[in-house]
Amino acid sequence: MALKEQLDRLAAYEQSPYPVVSLYLNTQPNERGRDEYRTFVRKEFKTRSESYPAGSPERESLDHDLQRITRFLDSEVDASANGVAVFACSGSELFETLQLDAPIDQHWLSIGDRPNLYPLARLDSQYPRYAALLADTNSARILVFAGGALEDARQIENVKTKRTSQGGWSQARYQRHIENFHLQHTKEVVDALEGIVQRDGIEHIILAGDEVVIPLLREQLPKPLAAKIVDELKLPTHSPDHDVLDASLAAMRKLNERTDRERVDAVVGAYRAGGLGVVGPDATLLALTNGQVDELLLSSSLRDLRRLGRGRAGKMAVAADASVTQPAVASVAAGEPADADPDVVRLADTFVQKAQQTGARIVFIEDTSLLEPYGGVAATLRYRI
Repeated sequence: MALKEQLDRLAAYEQSPYPVVSLYLNTQPNERGRDEYRTFVRKEFKTRSESYPAGSPERESLDHDLQRITRFLDSEVDASANGVAVFACSGSELFETLQLDAPIDQHWLSIGDRPNLYPLARLDSQYPRYAALLADTNSARILVFAGGALEDARQIENVKTKRTSQGGWSQARYQRHIENFHLQHTKEVVDALEGIVQRDGIEHIILAGDEVVIPLLREQLPKPLAAKIVDELKLPTHSPDHDVLDASLAAMRKLNERTDRERVDAVVGAYRAGGLGVVGPDATLLALTNGQVDELLLSSSLRDLRRLGRGRAGKMAVAADASVTQPAVASVAAGEPADADPDVVRLADTFVQKAQQTGARIVFIEDTSLLEPYGGVAATLRYRI
């Protein structure tokens, strides 16, 4: 299941009276080829379990979940997985797992009254779905990547043409013949790409091709498709999938660097003009709760996110969504930076939950200095109330 679909499912999960476990693990082996996450799991599971009264319903539910998670980690984790996420609450009949090609930066264990989705949303932002088109004048590959892995592939093969040494009119007619082959091939490739983009909701496309086919592709691409082109790479058509993934991910990260400032400047400008923009935790949470947010901008560092204030906007936000003031069943997630405020961690997760529930896009701003003056969060609005 795609990360976005998993986020949507888990965001719909209602708060539970029983402990909800959210576990994220980096399962990449160390330099000696050994897993390092098991030590983290044993230590944290023991201390978290002991924080509940022995014999209580909450303790029994949690112990059942931790045992089930341990069995899953011992016997069902794929050796090729670079990351694992588990969400469990036996008291509310929840047990969902993800095995990921994309690596998780650090281990993270959170126990609260709902799934902790901030790390999953962060991962979805780092490894989005996009398409890469590699083409020459007689073949093409359309690769769809998501979650740091190849999700789908389409191969197109047509007649391979050769140059001829004939001269005069024969050469000219043969050249037009070749050009017609190239044009028909290009149209077929564009049609296939357009179908995949529409089917999968692709927002970004990476192009790679030779000096003959790239101009042809540019001429044949419909304007909506051309607007999705992120970059043109110098990659052979038959490059290995992992080389295409590495090069295209680098291009996607450069796109984020270029657009981060544009997004923040647009939101701040709209806010200053009294238009469709809000900045700061208080106003943003209130807008999310009202379903007004179109695009949520979050700093990629939780250290930049501030607590809700005590002013009018902060009080209104709390009144509209009292869940952000309810303490988590257990302490802040293990693995989060040591100086992170537990209330801020919960607030960040609330932003993600609300955005998923209301269909708002989530964009993590990698240049943390851009949102730092505004408490690490801002949003564009669909409408004003």
